[in-house]
Amino acid sequence: PDLGRRFAERKRCADPECSMLMCRGKAMQDFKGPDCRFVNFKKGEAVYVYYKLIGKSTELWAGSVGSDFGYFPKDLLEINHNYSNEELELPTDVSLICCF
Repeated sequence: PDLGRRFAERKRCADPECSMLMCRGKAMQDFKGPDCRFVNFKKGEAVYVYYKLIGKSTELWAGSVGSDFGYFPKDLLEINHNYSNEELELPTDVSLICCF
């Protein structure tokens, strides 16, 4: 897929700033992203989800592992705790993250 400056036009969040946790899950396998916009993790690590992309890249969510934040494929996560049942639909911002 074309990764461009923005993966999707819209996202779902638990609050208007997308700063509240939506859910937590366990990584079902190792993941190493294609660039610095992605968060890497090992099988079994806890992954915290802050927002879910919707639209053209529904397979990507954004979250953290430890102090690292980035995108990852949602299919690699087994959800084991929901923090919020509310989901607000918001526009995405153009990514200011540049990878070298």
